[in-house]
Amino acid sequence: MSGTEVSAQRDIGVPLRQPAFRRLWAAQSFSLLGDGFSYVAFAWVTLSLTRSSLALGAILSAQAIPRAGLTLVGGAITDRMSPRILMLLSSCARATLMVAVAALGFSHLLVLWMLFLAAAVFGAVDAFFQPARSSILPSIIEPDQLRAANGLLLTGARIASVAGPAAGGIVVAASSSSTAFLVDGICFALCAYCVAAVRERAAQQEPGAEAAEAEDEPGQDDKPESLSSRIRAGLAYAWSDPRIRSMLVIDAAVTFCFSGPFTVGFASLARFRLADDAAALGALEGAMTAGTILGALIAIAIHRHMRLGMMIAALAGWLAIGMFLMAVTDNLPGLIVVALGMGLGIGYQGVFGASWVQREVPQAILGRVIAVDMVAGYAVAPVSLILAGVLGQKSTALIFVVTAVLLAIVGLGTLLSRPVRGMG
Repeated sequence: MSGTEVSAQRDIGVPLRQPAFRRLWAAQSFSLLGDGFSYVAFAWVTLSLTRSSLALGAILSAQAIPRAGLTLVGGAITDRMSPRILMLLSSCARATLMVAVAALGFSHLLVLWMLFLAAAVFGAVDAFFQPARSSILPSIIEPDQLRAANGLLLTGARIASVAGPAAGGIVVAASSSSTAFLVDGICFALCAYCVAAVRERAAQQEPGAEAAEAEDEPGQDDKPESLSSRIRAGLAYAWSDPRIRSMLVIDAAVTFCFSGPFTVGFASLARFRLADDAAALGALEGAMTAGTILGALIAIAIHRHMRLGMMIAALAGWLAIGMFLMAVTDNLPGLIVVALGMGLGIGYQGVFGASWVQREVPQAILGRVIAVDMVAGYAVAPVSLILAGVLGQKSTALIFVVTAVLLAIVGLGTLLSRPVRGMG
């Protein structure tokens, strides 16, 4: 890697000097703020109407199932049309939906079946936004700026993901859930405004793009390729490359190892080992978020080019140590330090991992590869949550001990995989 490339990757100001990136950063932030508002608003209005946690779980499932089921479709369409256009259409649809729900709430016409329908539509539309958001960056940023740009996006995402629910709760407490839905709609409208102003770079032929594009060309009978064929082509491409295949498996394994422990596990720590202190739960979540932001910023500033494969193995080992410490530490300051350290590792590796995928996968099929990774995460997260709940019934420490062992296995498997070790 040349000195110019390293300098560009370390310079956090390079992406920020580009209007297209600043607009994308703002669009993502508004979208995630909107997601936070929608979560609080859906939860509060559902509990107000039903006083049932089962109904709330059903509403959240009504949103999650279409999102998981349609993400591969969203990835396939992202590769066929401009990611910017797909983000714009999705943002406009979510803004319209949330304003409509707000209007029904202000009119006292909102009932449970409407919430189910709104949640399902929201999840379906979001399935098209997410792959487009994750695949648009290479079309607006030069390759040597991807690391800095991904670090900035990750930092903004973490801040917005914390600020959204917090601000949503304040709005609901000060006014009503209908007001939160209205503010949610405004956030998505602002997201659409920012996306509309993004200008993509002229497309350039990438190494390996010819093969990916050939899969998208109509056959000799000039019939357009079906959506299912495009999805199959994306799955086949992801599985045929041993590096991408290994990374997808590792991503799913790591997602499995922290979905349950970082939700059920943290809550159990606060409830049963830290004197039923809800503030402790907030402190642990805050430490994790702060660590992730710090790790992303360090990744931008790092001087050396590091091999991604070895970094993945190191992250698995780092998280395994953190999980073990979570199992044996009984005081809040110590747990905060451990959570901060684990978040730092996740943020650091996340920047390098996202940049590697965006750099190595041809733009013609990037949306589908990202969608496959997302769907794998959607599939394993509920299983992780259930397993953590089962283990937590026996012992809170057992959640973290079992996870530490699984992460150690992931790290060892990564070191034994030649394709992953060779990932630059």
